[in-house]
Amino acid sequence: MRLEEDIKLDYKDVLIRPKRSTLGSRKEVDLYRGYTWRNYEPDFPDNIEKRHWRGVPIMAANMDGVGTFEIAEALIKEGMFTCLKKTYSVQELVNYFDQDDWERTNFVAMSIGITDSDHQKFRDTYEQCDGNLKYVCIDVANGYSTRFRDFVAEFRRLYPQIVIIAGNVVTGEMTEELILAGADIVKVGIGPGSVCTTRIQTGVGYPQLSAVMECADAAHGLGGHIIADGGCTCPGDIAKAFAGGADFVMLGGMLAGHDEGGGEVITKHYANNEYTRKDDGTYVPHFEQRQFVQFYGMSSKAANDKHFGGLKEYRSSEGREVLVPYRGAVASTIQDILGGVRSTCTYAGAIRLKHLSRCTTFVRCTQTHNSVYEKSTVGN
Repeated sequence: MRLEEDIKLDYKDVLIRPKRSTLGSRKEVDLYRGYTWRNYEPDFPDNIEKRHWRGVPIMAANMDGVGTFEIAEALIKEGMFTCLKKTYSVQELVNYFDQDDWERTNFVAMSIGITDSDHQKFRDTYEQCDGNLKYVCIDVANGYSTRFRDFVAEFRRLYPQIVIIAGNVVTGEMTEELILAGADIVKVGIGPGSVCTTRIQTGVGYPQLSAVMECADAAHGLGGHIIADGGCTCPGDIAKAFAGGADFVMLGGMLAGHDEGGGEVITKHYANNEYTRKDDGTYVPHFEQRQFVQFYGMSSKAANDKHFGGLKEYRSSEGREVLVPYRGAVASTIQDILGGVRSTCTYAGAIRLKHLSRCTTFVRCTQTHNSVYEKSTVGN
């Protein structure tokens, strides 16, 4: 046993120090970024365009209610990315990707695990999509197993023309190992999500901002990239992730509860402490109507019951099942997120999102905002 005594930080532990800026308006900020993939090999080596991606580097997580075709279509309109949930069938995926659609090819990833059946599902989909499937998210809860690393390496050998997203990890050395094994983008985060209970069940994790900073430093030294996955509860947290060096930020809870995520809208009635006096002198309480949508972690009992026939006897649930407020179309949430990040850039003096980490000085604090009138919200 040993103890690391240096302080590790989360998004709630810091603010971004404002600086003098020449920007006159939020609309001057460019949120688009361009990346060149380290390990991806295009079908024609001289075709540099295929190795390059350009868009707004915010991703929808591969979770039920978030990583859906409908969310992907909404995010594509803003140049944003989606990792689809794992539970789509081969036929559903083929129907979605088997078109000459440049945006779907470049802004949507299929998600898989590391079992033989996952590999076969990918192969069946890939072979039927006529080259229109370019991105895969190889997603496991624990990215530290040698089995996972070996799967990534073998996948890279078999599919040189696929951009590989792999995770999750939280330390620099494992980020480097996955990139050297063949991953182009490494997903960073263990336990920070709003419906993840891994830290409670296992005691394992790493404060998310420090994880992002350390893993970004490791990845960028090798020409790789990272995703800050989890822990964002508001646009300010997304901005802090980018300021800490994240190339992408992945959102779950912040994109849950919308029409495009599917799921049944549940109506509940709550007494609001108001009363009406009846003619007979008695009072009746008023009730207000609120609407919710179910949201759960993909390691929760709810997810295991729905997709895998229940929890196996050797494991426990590592996710929550909650009701998030129903929020209608996702477009208004996207506007709120992008507007917040643009505003961050104006405060920091970053005319482009790619400049934000260079312009940022973090200030450690004990409280980031006044919450006296804060309504209950759902984070990632």
